[in-house]
Amino acid sequence: MPALKTAAPAKKYYKMKDNVTGYLLLAPWLFGFFFMWLIPAAMSIYYSLTDYNLLSEPNFVGLQNYITIFTNDKNFKQAMIVTFSYVFMVVPLRLAFALFVATLLNKKHKGMAVYRVLYYIPSIVGGSIAVAVVWKQIFGNKGVFMTLLGAIGIEQKMSLLGNPKTALFVIVLMGVWQFGSCMLIFLSGLKQIPNSLYESAAIDGASPMKQFWKITMPMLTPTIFFNMVQQIITSFRVFTESYVITNGGPMDSTLTYVLYLYRSAFTNFHMGYSCALAWILVVIIGIATVILFKSQDAWVHYEG
Repeated sequence: MPALKTAAPAKKYYKMKDNVTGYLLLAPWLFGFFFMWLIPAAMSIYYSLTDYNLLSEPNFVGLQNYITIFTNDKNFKQAMIVTFSYVFMVVPLRLAFALFVATLLNKKHKGMAVYRVLYYIPSIVGGSIAVAVVWKQIFGNKGVFMTLLGAIGIEQKMSLLGNPKTALFVIVLMGVWQFGSCMLIFLSGLKQIPNSLYESAAIDGASPMKQFWKITMPMLTPTIFFNMVQQIITSFRVFTESYVITNGGPMDSTLTYVLYLYRSAFTNFHMGYSCALAWILVVIIGIATVILFKSQDAWVHYEG
């Protein structure tokens, strides 16, 4: 009996020690979750129900911000049109181009690792202010693109960035250029496909194109699904390109949702209104993600 009484406290002590160790290891994540996400999110929900301008006390107005957004805000409608247009254009183009480059880089050649690094660089620096400024200079009135058009005899009175019909395409082009992260994920997925499948198909007389559509694409659908979810979420949050290159112009043709949210918060100081805009965007992204997950049974083929 004394031995059992001694063993019980010792077991309790070691269990408590293990728990303390576990919580200490979790401490950085717990700190980030509570103080960098949960508490700010709760405050944002509260501010979205108030009239708050950062200078005075928040005035509770209930759902008035949301009602105004959906019933009497032309800029909200324009930002939605621009953002959805951007997402529908940039996501398929970026995925297609990334898959094309990944297929080219999925070869065993000398120096291939260097090429992979070079193709990944745009994703590292593509979202920076400096690159956006360079992009603005390239497609501006006196930029490289306009100069090349003039050199081949195509005179343009207005640059692509100055034309409301073409400005968004410049932003989309920059988004497609940032394909490096997608490319690496596709490359990883391509390397998981067994070579024996291609060898068997080649023996049966299948052409490279048929092998791509009958073997590569079905086997790669989980990777395509993952990339699509990631890119849709990222594309809905586009900001730097439209802010630096066009500042939403001309005539609000590149006024993306996050840029409008930023203007509401830090230009007009409608912080409560901007918080409501932010939560509407969260719901939109959530709905898009749920739709994608619901659709995966129809086109995503898992190994199991």
